[in-house]
Amino acid sequence: MPLILRGPAPTLAVPDLETFGIGGGRDPQLESTFARLYRDESGDVLASAADGSFEAIRRLREANPLGYAPAPGVEYPGGDFGRSMRQIAQLIKADVGLEVAFADVGGWDTHVGQGGASGQLANRLRTLGSALAAFRRDLGDRMEDVIVVTMSEFGRTVAENGSGGTDHGHANCMFVYGGRVKGGRIFGRWPGLDPDQLWQRRDLEVTTDFRAILSELVRGHLGTDDLGQVFPGFPEPVDRGRGLLG
Repeated sequence: MPLILRGPAPTLAVPDLETFGIGGGRDPQLESTFARLYRDESGDVLASAADGSFEAIRRLREANPLGYAPAPGVEYPGGDFGRSMRQIAQLIKADVGLEVAFADVGGWDTHVGQGGASGQLANRLRTLGSALAAFRRDLGDRMEDVIVVTMSEFGRTVAENGSGGTDHGHANCMFVYGGRVKGGRIFGRWPGLDPDQLWQRRDLEVTTDFRAILSELVRGHLGTDDLGQVFPGFPEPVDRGRGLLG
């Protein structure tokens, strides 16, 4: 489970809908045996957790992951990230009660031979963009009730290193689309790329705390003002948001 989804609220880590279940979801007898094992001890904490797991298996199986077909003309890119976005779209359409979902895409550690308009970085960006675009087209009108946010824990250096790549940097960017997002704009303060404007003269400077962005989305899209439960210790923004939502 990613750190951002850990907490008292119930969450579930699902690497792949098609194989989710006891023994990879391929052995009904094994699943039945485990169900009897954990449910025999009534009142046990482990039994309660098991009940939740088996209920999740049942509901996700009803979504028929093997039988899902995206909207006509929509094709997700191959690989783990494309599959994850396709399966998230499937869960949204299946109305299983999904509220928040997380998917990750790796391959950004471009210390060597990063490339420019072509190369390993461009390939990763193409995968990211293609999956996000397919997700939006697949959901169609349902995107009015869905917001997608991209983020990373760090960026890359501004200058190229001696190996044709970039090293670990400081600031990054976030993309937000869907729902009532007022898109087509850049939010936040742009610090500039001159050496004197960079963090330690090498990295893009951080100007926005990611919690300020997510706080506005949690309040304006998910409908809660109790942000202290979501981001403990984070001070309430004075302007109550950055104007992302219309």
